[in-house]
Amino acid sequence: MNRLSSARLQLTPSRINIYFSTLCFFFPPVLGSVVSFVFNGGGLWSVLLIVFKKRRFNTDRAMMALTIAIYAYCAANLVASIVNNALVQDAPRLIPLVTFLFFPVSYSTWSISQKTTLVRIIVLSSLAACFIALLLAVAQQYWVGMRAKGGAGNAIVFAEVLCLAVMVCVAGALSGIERHRIALLCAALGGTIAIIYSETRIVWLALLIAGIAVLLINQRRLRGRNAVRLLLLLAAVGVVVAAVGFQTISGRIEFLRADWNALGAQGHYDTSLGFRVALWEIGLKAFRETPLFGHGVGATQFLIRQGFRDQFGMDAGFNHFHNGFLTALVQAGLLGAVTLAAIFVVAATNATMVLRNSTDPIERFGATMIVIVVITYLTSGMTGILVGHDILDSVLMVFLVSGTYLACGRQAPLPQHQAFPPVTEDVLPPEMKDQALPSTQ
Repeated sequence: MNRLSSARLQLTPSRINIYFSTLCFFFPPVLGSVVSFVFNGGGLWSVLLIVFKKRRFNTDRAMMALTIAIYAYCAANLVASIVNNALVQDAPRLIPLVTFLFFPVSYSTWSISQKTTLVRIIVLSSLAACFIALLLAVAQQYWVGMRAKGGAGNAIVFAEVLCLAVMVCVAGALSGIERHRIALLCAALGGTIAIIYSETRIVWLALLIAGIAVLLINQRRLRGRNAVRLLLLLAAVGVVVAAVGFQTISGRIEFLRADWNALGAQGHYDTSLGFRVALWEIGLKAFRETPLFGHGVGATQFLIRQGFRDQFGMDAGFNHFHNGFLTALVQAGLLGAVTLAAIFVVAATNATMVLRNSTDPIERFGATMIVIVVITYLTSGMTGILVGHDILDSVLMVFLVSGTYLACGRQAPLPQHQAFPPVTEDVLPPEMKDQALPSTQ
């Protein structure tokens, strides 16, 4: 009986949330698609918990606004398939939208967690993910002799989700919300090196923009001696990155220049840049044919293959148009692109309101998470995938759920018969406690 009681205490709802959150933030760069199984499995479990009244449906203004935007995007894709009389054919490609539909129920289950505990899980899981990702990247770069793909199996996806982990570490260190600042900065440096080894140029840009945003968000703490330390630290990081990644960075820039010359001077589309330009031309032509509702999610591969044959005399196939909003325009028309943009606009608006009005370090950290994911996805989506990939969709929901809860949400109580003493941990350093004032929202 003692063992059963101990096991029961170990599997309280709060404990389960701790394990679940750890996996969601550690897995993306390390084990790739496993995160989609974890998140979607958790979403399905959350539905059952709410149906059987084991959890309460938790709502607030920020969560409801984001839910409406997400559900509108899903509805736009469904309408596009219905209008094109392709609902049955498109059904297998519509099923992944379930990941987005899990947003409100996952939010309700996640929000039983203590915010301070959740913050520490997010930061430390990201720290561990950065170090493991670096080991994987070094092994793949020097032992296998290929672009670093981590556990994602795709260099672009690996770099994108790792960029989020790196920025979480930077935010955790600069905000003072986590004590182990040196370890966090070392993890961020290691993750940055892994991103360089992925050779994904657009994520290099996303990393730079997101890094500047995190510095601006925490600029109040970067004055006087802190500012001098930051400058010295940035100089040291620059030296390390230049020493480790110079050959890779210069090689990729030269590769881009050669592609540009081949496309502009010789009209060659059979290069990395050329394929993207061709895809954009094919996509714009397809969008002009059906601008309001698009062609449906199942028509993309056919349109691309046909476009390469008809417009460029090439036999090539892709799953998307290497631009997130162009893919949405082709698949679901203006309705799809506008609703997709609304998800990021609403998320960014929620974060901006918190950063403007709140001095609570946990709320500001949640808002920073939202800013990080919006910048990373929108930047990377300019030349790659925005949504429509199992890993990226799951990670987007993970960050929007947890970031919105930390920034704007309130902790949900458990039903009375399930209430246990909460799992708590004092994660705020002493100097941050005076700043943990009630939100002024």
